Amino acid sequence: MKNKFMNELSKIPIPPWALAAIIIVVCLLLLCCCFCVCKKCCSKKKKQKKGKDKGKAQINMKEVKDLGKRYIDKVQPDVEDLDPSLLGDEKKEEEKLGKLQYSLDYDFQNGQLIVGIIQAAELAALDIGGTSDPYVKVYLLPDKKKKFETKVHRKTLNPTFNESFTFKIPYSELGGKILVMAVYDFDRFSKHDAIGEIRIPMSSIDLAHVIEEWRDLESAEKEEQEKLGDICFSLRYVPTAGKLTVIILEAKNLKKMDVGGLSDPYVKIHLMQNGKRLKKKKTTIKKNTLNPYYNESFSFEVPFEQIQKVQVVITVLDYDKLGKNEAIGKCFVGCNATGAELRHWSDMLSNPRRPIAQWHTLQPEEEVDIALGIKTS
Repeated sequence: MKNKFMNELSKIPIPPWALAAIIIVVCLLLLCCCFCVCKKCCSKKKKQKKGKDKGKAQINMKEVKDLGKRYIDKVQPDVEDLDPSLLGDEKKEEEKLGKLQYSLDYDFQNGQLIVGIIQAAELAALDIGGTSDPYVKVYLLPDKKKKFETKVHRKTLNPTFNESFTFKIPYSELGGKILVMAVYDFDRFSKHDAIGEIRIPMSSIDLAHVIEEWRDLESAEKEEQEKLGDICFSLRYVPTAGKLTVIILEAKNLKKMDVGGLSDPYVKIHLMQNGKRLKKKKTTIKKNTLNPYYNESFSFEVPFEQIQKVQVVITVLDYDKLGKNEAIGKCFVGCNATGAELRHWSDMLSNPRRPIAQWHTLQPEEEVDIALGIKTS
């Protein structure tokens, strides 16, 4: 068989090497065809697998979103979903702010309203130790021109005040006023928190005889802090010379104090210690402006051993040729200050001989005086 095949092969008019080359080419073509078929099959399988994976990924994303929604619902439930009894309990708890005993008397002969703050009881505890440091602010709305304050009673929820305050006001004007007695918790290092208040429309009161009664405190109405303006000044301390230099640079956006919508501002600088004024200096008056520029320098002799015991009190006032010069706002720096004021003082001490300038927001005069321990009349 083999010899027959070789005989037939020798009859073909093609040299043996050419025949071998043809066979090799045919084999290569067959291999190429097999490779292409295999590749096509594999790519189809991969596409099917990717499609399945995409489907899985989409399902997972949906599950995640649903889970997120469920989580938000748990953390922030709608008010409608809450138990009404729970809301009721919270409201009741909030209403328990305490009560205040007071007296009202009108001196018709001298045209004076005498308000007596006698005592308070069962006040809400606002301090960490479960107590408060209460005091009472007394004033008439809407003018709020004269504010009185009782002494602060430390760590008690049942303080006895026994203090009286006199408002000189004609009886004919009294009906349009509202008497406010607001109880506050004193805090040396931050803003004083309102415990509660009592508001009495004077038109509803019969002042033919002395009134003495207890009333429950109600939540104090939040009053928007009036913007008084900002002041920029620099501090420089030279320890070796014991010299403190204050440069009043400028102020901006001051409160309008004059009828024409402007002010005549000037700045007073007090050096204080233990609530007492040691030295006083003041800038020139800048007429008809709410954005005065001063750039005026003032120096105080403060020995190094005293620098941590003093405060520099900055008061911006409106000059009035005829009446009393009214304070626009106030701030102070020192080791017992807080916030930006304490930071400014600390920066000055950390950088001796170098002037450190900073802007400060002016605060109401009475709030700063309370923080400094100055008695206000």
